[in-house]
Amino acid sequence: MRFSRPAILTAFLLATLAGCSLFEEGEEEGSALPSDMARRADGKTATAWPTSLAEADVKKRIVRLIPAYAKDRQGWADDLHTAFKALEVPHATQTYCAAIAIIEQESSFQADPSVPGLPNIVRRELDNRAGRYGVPSLLVNAALGKKSPDGKSYNERIDALKTEKQVNALFEDMTGELPFGRQLFADYNPVRTGGPMQVSIDFATQQVKEGDYPYPMAKKVRDEVFTRRGGVYFGSAILLDYEVPYDSIVYRFADFNAGRYSSRNAAFQLALGKITGKPLAPDGDLMRYENGQPATVPSSVEEAAIGIASKLDMSRPQIRRDLLLEKSPAFGRSPLFNRVFELAEKGAKPMARQAMPQIDLKSPKISRKLTTEWFAKRVEGRYRTCLGRSSGK
Repeated sequence: MRFSRPAILTAFLLATLAGCSLFEEGEEEGSALPSDMARRADGKTATAWPTSLAEADVKKRIVRLIPAYAKDRQGWADDLHTAFKALEVPHATQTYCAAIAIIEQESSFQADPSVPGLPNIVRRELDNRAGRYGVPSLLVNAALGKKSPDGKSYNERIDALKTEKQVNALFEDMTGELPFGRQLFADYNPVRTGGPMQVSIDFATQQVKEGDYPYPMAKKVRDEVFTRRGGVYFGSAILLDYEVPYDSIVYRFADFNAGRYSSRNAAFQLALGKITGKPLAPDGDLMRYENGQPATVPSSVEEAAIGIASKLDMSRPQIRRDLLLEKSPAFGRSPLFNRVFELAEKGAKPMARQAMPQIDLKSPKISRKLTTEWFAKRVEGRYRTCLGRSSGK
């Protein structure tokens, strides 16, 4: 979904973010921004940078927003600009700061960020896969002692692992070179996310199918995710290239972590739970999935809605029809969504159409208890700091 592009508005005297901004006095306004980015600190409405700005001037503004500690700020700015141009995202302090905040949180502006403990994570995964498929550990150990395509043994490469890009390359080589490789790793690679914005490989693959990738595709899509340019493009796409119904950017950041529209769906779960009297976990997931497809077994949300089908004045197929829209903007306009909120608000205060998904983050890379809410608020803090850098000259 592209951002709307209304006509250029009338000129204004001074656009500010907390006092000053990258706008110069007398600049004309650019296009409108999404609702979650449109409110400025001074209460006025923020807009994109003027379309009359030369590309070189746009890139200068982007460089200014990137933290001073980042290496090759110009290179990062170039990649961000290319991504935004390809995705037709408005060039604005707010949109660039949103992407910059995610990059800072996920990788501290490292194109191929280090991940602690990767050797142990990989060896555990190898043991698990070997046990599942009945491959003797003696055979596995012997195979790992062999030289790999880069001249080092697989054991040496495992012990030296520092980044997900290296893990990805390791598993690609093991799949093609080891005698049991295809048996253990056919259509399997433990690296599901990667790059400076930690983008899902599955999302990137789908994005390439649906849109124009602005760079030559030398190898696989997953290889592009691990490049700076590819990671920035795919990360900007999942963060910014969709229509959001929120009034605060913290929910966009929550969606980045939990999945698009999770914050809207969490609000729906709260409203549905209020009607049924049986609270539902507001995690943003409305359906069960098996191998990426909706399962035939109803989720707790679907069961709850079916339980009040008469109140909703909807049939079971109609309820499922609307729930299947959970990952699209259409669900927010569906009969089920509107009817649930209508009933939940009857004789009561209006309920928010956005809520923070309550999810504990789990990953071999995470060693302490973290949540989607922690992530979203942490990124929001970085976003506000980035907006403050817009006053630099």
